Amino acid sequence: MNSLPKYVVSATLQEPKWSNSTAFKGRVLNGDVVDEVSKLKRELDGDIVVYAGIQLVHTLMEHDLADELRLTMFRVVLGAGERLFGEITDKKPMRLINTRTVGDSLTLLTYQPVRNA
Repeated sequence: MNSLPKYVVSATLQEPKWSNSTAFKGRVLNGDVVDEVSKLKRELDGDIVVYAGIQLVHTLMEHDLADELRLTMFRVVLGAGERLFGEITDKKPMRLINTRTVGDSLTLLTYQPVRNA
């Protein structure tokens, strides 16, 4: 992961320090994230992966900018915590396209949004 190019979304960070971190067009993505990610999707070839940041995922889902969700599920039920899709204001139909079990405790689920034709 250290060798991959990274684009940082932050309201406070000015200069990313992680290896291969670059600011989009010379800066951290800290303005209109929807506009900036839309530009990235048009300009870059390949996948844009969000490894963390529930608020960012909510924003990308809300504005139909997520082409795929890859969820890792642990076989532990905690009974509390933040809901992954709790901040979405509209129904977002998803299609399960792949499942994979890793060992005896992880399940990897891949979903794609169902978009209007």
